[in-house]
Amino acid sequence: MGSNIKITNELEEYINNHSYKLNPIQREIIKYNKTLGEKKKMQISLSQCHLLHLIIKLYNPKKILEIGTFTGLSTLTMGLAMNNDSNLIAIDKNKQTSEIAKNFFVKANLESKINLLIKNASDGLDELLKSKEVFDLVFIDADKENYINYFEKSLKMLKKSGIIITDNVLWYGDVIDKNKNDKLTIKIREFNSHIDKDNRVENIILPIGDGLSICRKL
Repeated sequence: MGSNIKITNELEEYINNHSYKLNPIQREIIKYNKTLGEKKKMQISLSQCHLLHLIIKLYNPKKILEIGTFTGLSTLTMGLAMNNDSNLIAIDKNKQTSEIAKNFFVKANLESKINLLIKNASDGLDELLKSKEVFDLVFIDADKENYINYFEKSLKMLKKSGIIITDNVLWYGDVIDKNKNDKLTIKIREFNSHIDKDNRVENIILPIGDGLSICRKL
């Protein structure tokens, strides 16, 4: 069996230099996030930007749900890749970062395609369930303690053959470290096991960024 190549900073830079070029507003968000110190890690990686762009272009989802927006890089990435007849609903409880994200959406002329709900994710999902919303694709990147809850609610609103993408499922590699048993690491392990045993979906984990789970609803 072939082994995976180790991605150094230099190799990642080479990959980015030889992949499709990010939109100026995406670059502006990345530049802004660098000023946030430790919070910058909440941003998706550049390789994840590239993959999300490709998935949206290939799958052409008409309606996207995002759970966890931060300053809007993942949201904007998907929004830029969507067709004109598509739209995205995003949920994030942080008012400050949500307002920053909205400003970036306006700069990119995407405010009409992106509806950002500033509220608790679980409450927002319950409201969407009540209104019988249906989605083609869901991206989950919020508080890890509630990943299973978000997955279950999202699956109820997902079309057959729809996709759920979840970030941070490798949790900096801690998922395989037997000495790491803090609350968040345990929650990520439980989430990965939950999906692995779920016969309603088929799932793969890609070692991109901090690990992406990609599920297709059967």
